Amino acid sequence: MSDRVRLLCLRHAESENVTAGAAGALPSARLTAKGRLQAAGAARLLIGEGVTRIYAGTAVRARQTADIMARTLGVEVVALRDLAEVHVGRAEGAVDPATRARTAAVLRSWIVDADLGEAVADGEDGHAVTARIVTALTSIAAGHAGGTVAVVGHVASLTTGLSALCGLGRQVWGAPLPHAVPFAVEYDGRSWQCLSWPSPAAAHGVTGAAGS
Repeated sequence: MSDRVRLLCLRHAESENVTAGAAGALPSARLTAKGRLQAAGAARLLIGEGVTRIYAGTAVRARQTADIMARTLGVEVVALRDLAEVHVGRAEGAVDPATRARTAAVLRSWIVDADLGEAVADGEDGHAVTARIVTALTSIAAGHAGGTVAVVGHVASLTTGLSALCGLGRQVWGAPLPHAVPFAVEYDGRSWQCLSWPSPAAAHGVTGAAGS
């Protein structure tokens, strides 16, 4: 039996903070009606993929996405604090253009330039975000050798962590993760591979599934 682990990762479904354009982790933001439909659609995509457990961040929107998926897939949901979105300190909840521009610039420095020292306001820097996402994904993989699990995360933190693990960098910049579109990340016990990066058009199937 192969020890290769497959993590079917996805960004949470559409939520109130996204439609409001609000910055930060915002753990109490809930899914929109559209988001609930998206989560149900993601679950349908994963039927037959052999998912044995769903891991999700502790934010309401991540848990709601995972819970909707779990009802269809008949699996347990485990919440992990380390999968949270990037915290931006005193800028949490800001909707002004300057904060949005600063957030984009910081994310670019982390993902494209591998400069992890930058932060939005007094929030987390890239070292902290990368460390906790890598810790979470490595821990998940260690517990599921030869298996498949789903991971519900957030656009900025998940992209930052996977960029570090898989060496993605510039190739994913400008292609933010769409809501509730699963894509496969594999770990063989030595190295990580992000087999593809999803786009909204990928919603009709699991992108980067093993063998594709």
